[in-house]
Amino acid sequence: MHIKTITSQPYSDQKPGTSGLRKKVRVFQQPHYLENFVQSIFNCLDDIEGQTLVLGGDGRYYNKTAIQIIIKMAAAAGFKRLLVGQNGLLSTPAVSILIRKYQTLGGIILSASHNPGGPDDDFGIKYNTRNGGPAPETITDHIYDISCSLTEYKIAELPDTDLERCGITCVEGLEIEVIDPVTDYAELMEHLFDFNSIKSLFGSGHFSICFDAMHAITGPYAIEILEHRLGAIAGSVINASPLEDFGGHHPDPNLAHATELVTKMNGCKAPDLGAASDGDGDRNMVLGPNFFITPSDSLAVIAANAHLLPGYPNGLSGVARSMPTSMAVDRVAERLGIVSYETPTGWKFFGNLLDTGRITICGEESFGTGSDHTREKDGLWAVLFWLNLIAIKQKSVETIMLEHWQQYGRNFYCRYDYEGVDKTAAESIMQDLRKNSAELAGTRYGNYLIMTCDDFRYTDPVDNSVSEHQGIRILFDNGARIVLRLSGTGTVGATLRLYFEQYEYDPQKHKLDTPEILQPLIEIAREITQLEKKLGRDQPSVIT
Repeated sequence: MHIKTITSQPYSDQKPGTSGLRKKVRVFQQPHYLENFVQSIFNCLDDIEGQTLVLGGDGRYYNKTAIQIIIKMAAAAGFKRLLVGQNGLLSTPAVSILIRKYQTLGGIILSASHNPGGPDDDFGIKYNTRNGGPAPETITDHIYDISCSLTEYKIAELPDTDLERCGITCVEGLEIEVIDPVTDYAELMEHLFDFNSIKSLFGSGHFSICFDAMHAITGPYAIEILEHRLGAIAGSVINASPLEDFGGHHPDPNLAHATELVTKMNGCKAPDLGAASDGDGDRNMVLGPNFFITPSDSLAVIAANAHLLPGYPNGLSGVARSMPTSMAVDRVAERLGIVSYETPTGWKFFGNLLDTGRITICGEESFGTGSDHTREKDGLWAVLFWLNLIAIKQKSVETIMLEHWQQYGRNFYCRYDYEGVDKTAAESIMQDLRKNSAELAGTRYGNYLIMTCDDFRYTDPVDNSVSEHQGIRILFDNGARIVLRLSGTGTVGATLRLYFEQYEYDPQKHKLDTPEILQPLIEIAREITQLEKKLGRDQPSVIT
């Protein structure tokens, strides 16, 4: 095998964010840009010789080009075997499952998750470690340090791999296996859920589903599992074909972007369950007819009912949520007598808790839910959980949610996203809050008294690593919260996110409109931050 050493130059902007390195496609198309980052990953790893690597992505623009480059660089690095998704496709949770099942060194995922795709939009790459989860900060920081001084990379002179046909190709000692992206994932789902009861649900003729794959990675997964294995009628999965530009849409499963699904669920003769997943298949949205389930509430319902499903016969060891996620799951944990962990945003922070058996279920408010079956959030898994729960309880989505609120109370909750704002202005808002946090404590705004204002700091209970400046929390005496944080998933400017939460135990108030309940908190946030003046925005980009 002839290996070339290519002289390049270091790039100073290759610091991975919350979920890997995300940039515009044209950034990755710069000479040696992708290659430098991949070489930085490989230089960071020990004992590559003879190891196996999983490789795949969400099918967005530049995915196929990048995979061919990475295959040749993996060969040069000394990998013995590559598991590559057919046509370069693998969902993020599927990559994690494959890493764990076949005990590989790790995996490279090509995705920018829920960000738009196409020649003028976003691309991303991240490395997942032996446990199947996103690389922790110690590794991503090391990758970045290497990238800042990297001046060459190695690549093998190999022909492009045929990714259209499944099978094994051996090239000068390297075994490249192109695998069906769905098979291993679907087999695990059959173990975790009672497929027979879900089949009976669909077979009754009185239950229907609409799953919006958003022209992203979960289309093939949803068709195989929902339609072929579970018996949902043909056409239950819409926008099922993965496209490089996601059909020109934003593949983010929320009320603002999954408009076709939302229209169906709010119309006449709506399906009994509506669901959507995102670009790389790790996020989910769940709907009933004219009824939206917030991700925080979905997490709480899943935690409260996991013991009913075959994959979780022993119940839960514990649960975890990201700090901005509503505290609804905490109430479930308290009732069950298990611990609930509060972590920074980013799925990697759940890894140690899962690996040590401290938690079974975890989730984020940004439409991500998962369990110990993988080390990534898993959109289709969450939808299958709801299907199985409906089959067991023989109740509607709305009834299940209302009964949960009656038992635990309701955490009214929403998120405001200010996208593409001036980064300096957004950082100034956060800095001012940090500086004035002590003065805010004890301040009253109408019926709301601020008890504390702090900058969230997390100490991992397993390895004692510390993560600071993870978001500003404003906590009120009545249990309400306002949270502010800068997101690390965008590629243009900055995204400032505000979260509002108000707990209400009275069942008579559970059907009130969320904006009505949260309006006082929204006004308080505007007054404290002066964000509209500082950002030059009178409205958020997205409300979820």
